[in-house]
Amino acid sequence: QVQLVESGGGLVQSGGSLKLSCAASGSVFSVNVMGWYRQASGKERELVATISSGGSTNYADLVKGRFTISRDNAKSTMILQMNSLKPEDTAVYYCRAWVRALSYWGQGTQVTVSS
Repeated sequence: QVQLVESGGGLVQSGGSLKLSCAASGSVFSVNVMGWYRQASGKERELVATISSGGSTNYADLVKGRFTISRDNAKSTMILQMNSLKPEDTAVYYCRAWVRALSYWGQGTQVTVSS
């Protein structure tokens, strides 16, 4: 009952910045925690960051100090601001929203960081 659409991916040089957006629609009032995941080619999908409805955040060690997660509940939008990007950040980034024990995923957006 929740639809998620990511946008903002693309190609950026090492050291550059990129901002990803996740727009939620449907039963948005039932969403509690939201987060960003990423999956590089040939690797497992991994957690990037999460944010609760109250604004509490958690970050993976590899992105701490470089990425910032935020959300605008009034607009049902979640943001991932990515700075100091590295080639190792290249992956498909996915938006995720939790409704109790159930979660929903966006289609993903490609982020490519060149050297």
